[in-house]
Amino acid sequence: MEEARELELIVRQDQEDLLAVLQMRFGVPEADVEAKIASIHQPDELQRLILAACNAPVWSVFAEELRAGEGAFKLTGERFNPVSQTAFDQKGDS
Repeated sequence: MEEARELELIVRQDQEDLLAVLQMRFGVPEADVEAKIASIHQPDELQRLILAACNAPVWSVFAEELRAGEGAFKLTGERFNPVSQTAFDQKGDS
């Protein structure tokens, strides 16, 4: 029982961290994004999304990762360069 409670606390903290990173990077997430994040209960998935949120140069790249679901795990290449030219070219992308 204690292990389940600990996992629940980790998941809740990761969900809050992900929402905080998204807000800092891209503004307040829409309700459907918040609901999607609230439905994720796997710490590995949430941690992958936190990395994606930190490194995606524009919202659309992060949104693709959010839609990819469990099992997506490669966050490499220019797509995940937070200072790529894409970030400057698509500054208004949301």
